[in-house]
Amino acid sequence: MTSLDFERYCDEIVSQTELLTAHVRGADMNAPVHSCPGWNLGQLLRHVGGDHRWSEKIVRTRATAPVPGGLVDDVPAHTEEDESSLVPWLVEGAEALSAALRAAGPDAQAWNPSEDRPAAVAFWARRMTYETVVHRADAAHTTAAEFALDTGLAVDAVEEWLEYSTFPEAHEPRPDLPDLLAPDRTLGFQAPGAGCWLVDLTGERPVWRPGADGATATATATARGPVTDLLLYFYRRPAPAVDTQGDQDLLDLWRTRAGFWLEV
Repeated sequence: MTSLDFERYCDEIVSQTELLTAHVRGADMNAPVHSCPGWNLGQLLRHVGGDHRWSEKIVRTRATAPVPGGLVDDVPAHTEEDESSLVPWLVEGAEALSAALRAAGPDAQAWNPSEDRPAAVAFWARRMTYETVVHRADAAHTTAAEFALDTGLAVDAVEEWLEYSTFPEAHEPRPDLPDLLAPDRTLGFQAPGAGCWLVDLTGERPVWRPGADGATATATATARGPVTDLLLYFYRRPAPAVDTQGDQDLLDLWRTRAGFWLEV
């Protein structure tokens, strides 16, 4: 369960977008974004703005079924972007989403892509906050800007990912991947000063819980580093400060399975 309140998410969608635009002002919109292969910087911004507008429509209309994702998926069509028009468009979309969320309230019902989660508008407030955060990291890495994130936000984003790792799509057998669940399989994640988490893969589905320092010592595999870097590691972004130990293949498989929703 999230540790942050709904209003904080509504604020952060706008503030994280403004920080993102600060990273890219004056930058080459054609610069390749290596953490999003095939995209340039302008396409990255177009994707973020499309995400905001897509989710705003879901929230505003109280959609009960999937909404066409053209705004999110038409990135290849935007190869030559103009910063002077793209940046204001991006901020405008974030503000519209934030306003739609507030107008609806956290308990209003609207479709979301997981059958394993209540269809409350609060889902979109949290999800779009961290969608923006991670793509802000992409932009900062591309332009060599400093990327920093409030510890409370980073912890909540880590726990959002851990929640996704328990969804059926993240552990049910797939013909193209090895099985994730098996006896004696546990994962430990440590962010000194911020948190410690255990993921149990021994049952019928993954289960995660906060742990105490040292509680991950017997895990099959571990990852340890500053909490923001741990978040980026989950998303397969550059995270050189993260140290991994134990079964690397299991860690990679878990990240792949937990990130199923990134493949859609």
